[in-house]
Amino acid sequence: MSRADQIFIQNCRDILDNGYWDTGHPVRPKWPDGVPAHTVKRFAVVNRYDLREEFPLLTLRYTNYKNAIDEILWIWQKKSNNTRELNSHIWDEWADESGSIGKAYGYQLGVKHRYPEGEFDQVDRLLYDLRHNPASRRMITNIYVHADLSEMNLYPCAYSLTLNTSGNTLNGILNQRSQDMLVANNWNVCQYAILLTMLAQAGGLEAGELVHVIADAHIYDRHLPIVERLLALEPYDAPQLVMDPDQKDFYGFTVDSFDFPGYQYHKLGEKIPVAI
Repeated sequence: MSRADQIFIQNCRDILDNGYWDTGHPVRPKWPDGVPAHTVKRFAVVNRYDLREEFPLLTLRYTNYKNAIDEILWIWQKKSNNTRELNSHIWDEWADESGSIGKAYGYQLGVKHRYPEGEFDQVDRLLYDLRHNPASRRMITNIYVHADLSEMNLYPCAYSLTLNTSGNTLNGILNQRSQDMLVANNWNVCQYAILLTMLAQAGGLEAGELVHVIADAHIYDRHLPIVERLLALEPYDAPQLVMDPDQKDFYGFTVDSFDFPGYQYHKLGEKIPVAI
């Protein structure tokens, strides 16, 4: 059993057995038919993934890692907020007629700030510190910018990444305010595990632990039967990440820089409904 599967099973079981239902409260999300989308949740879920042991790609169901990587590159490399620069359509619900999602996600990473060492955006500041001051305890990004929330079509869910080195090992903490466990949990874990690996290689370091902190980890009411079926499956072993070892430029990585040959997973056999 892969570690990612084990963590997913433990989280979902805990939510289902011990979680809090919001059915007595008005909620913002709705199903496509207009019915309120209620959830059962656990507060402050913290998971640790050691990338030196295995890559945390779920096998209980397929995670479309190519689209997940494409999205994280859209945010962190292109620093884009326009869905027309993305190769999937998962953001279309929040885009305006021009494709923009407002001052959200990649837009915030691309805003330049002045430091004693010069002017950098948030990504380039991380890259600068990884090369020049890897022992820094100030390697932090934040895209939940209150001054711009009114101009965001969607408030960021995964909003902060903190980097920290122990010797030659680069570790990261991903903070997330809210997570749909069935739809998005392994998607985000895969993305930020890839991102941490990219940052480590660009900085001449080894990727270590990814710590994922979720303030509101929830399962939607219409997802319960699907989750129960997944929890009854026997997971496969974790796949092996194959990554271009010669790419040292953070901006030189592409979706094709990563592969998981022989990735085994259970076929879900149905489309997961998504609450908006």
